[in-house]
Amino acid sequence: MAMGITRLIALSEPKISAFRFALSKLNATALVFSRPISNNFTNQHTGEDAKTEYQEFEKWCNGGGLFHKSACIDPSARIEIGALVHSESVVGANVYVGSGSVVGPAVTIGQSTRTGYNVVLSNCTIGDFCVIHHGVCIGQDGFGFFVDEQGLMVKKSQCLKARIGNCVEIGANTCIDRGSWRDTVVGDHTKIDNLVQIGHNVEIGKNCMLCGQVGVAGSVTIGDYVILGGRVSIRDHVCVTSKVRLAANSCVTKNICEAGDYGGFPAVPIHEWRKQVASVRQTSKEFWHNKKKKFA
Repeated sequence: MAMGITRLIALSEPKISAFRFALSKLNATALVFSRPISNNFTNQHTGEDAKTEYQEFEKWCNGGGLFHKSACIDPSARIEIGALVHSESVVGANVYVGSGSVVGPAVTIGQSTRTGYNVVLSNCTIGDFCVIHHGVCIGQDGFGFFVDEQGLMVKKSQCLKARIGNCVEIGANTCIDRGSWRDTVVGDHTKIDNLVQIGHNVEIGKNCMLCGQVGVAGSVTIGDYVILGGRVSIRDHVCVTSKVRLAANSCVTKNICEAGDYGGFPAVPIHEWRKQVASVRQTSKEFWHNKKKKFA
C-alpha cells in the first residue's frame, strides 16, 4: 500500500493565526515547533493541588480581599478586594491593605499602617503608623553577584529581611531590598520620597529624609537626621554620620565622618564645592572672553 509523505513545518513563534494559514495554504498535516509555546506547563499544579491550595484562602469580611487561613489578622484591619495576605503573616489593628497589594508569607505589619495599591511586601517587618504608597516593593532579593571559577555570573545568597521602623513613610515605586549578611533597616520617623532605591544590607537611622530618585548602594550605613537631596547617590560600603545634608545630584564616594552640608561629585564640604563651581565658572568666562578677543 502506498503511503503519503507527511509535510513538516517548523515555527519559532507559533500563533493561532499562523496555524490556520499554514494548514490551509500548505496543506500540512503536522506542525513541529522549534521551542515550546510556554515553559510553564511543567511547573503548573495538578488540578487537585491547585484546588487544595485555593481552598486555604478565604475572603476577608472587611474589604473583600483574600487571606490564608494561617494568617493572623486583627478584626479591625481592612483588606481591599484584589489584595492577598499569605500564610503566617501578621496584620495589626486598623491596618489598611490597598487593592492589588500582596503581603507575602510571614510578613508582619504593625498597627495603623496603610498601604496603597499594588504594594508588594515580602521577607520584611513593617512598624506601626507607617504609610506605604502605591507600587512600593519591600523585601525582594538584593543585587548581589560574583564571578565563579568557571567565569560564570553567580547569584549571592539573599536570605535575610528588611525591617521598617515606626512612623515611616515610603513614596510610590520605591524599592527596598532585603539583606544578605545583615538586615536592611529603615529607622523610625524616616521619610522616603518616590522612586528611591535602597540596596541590600543598608542601615538608615531615625528621622532621615531621602528625596526623589536617591540611590543607596548595598551595605551603606546612614546615621540619624540625614537629609539626601534629589538624585543623590551613595556608593556601597560607605558610612555617613548623623546630621549630614547632601545637596541634590551629589555623589558620596567615601565615608563622611563629620556633620555638616556637602555637595558635588565626589561630595565635599559645601563651601569647597561652591568654590569649585565658582572657579569653573570663572575659568569658563575667561576662556570665552580670550577667545572672542583673539578673533575680534
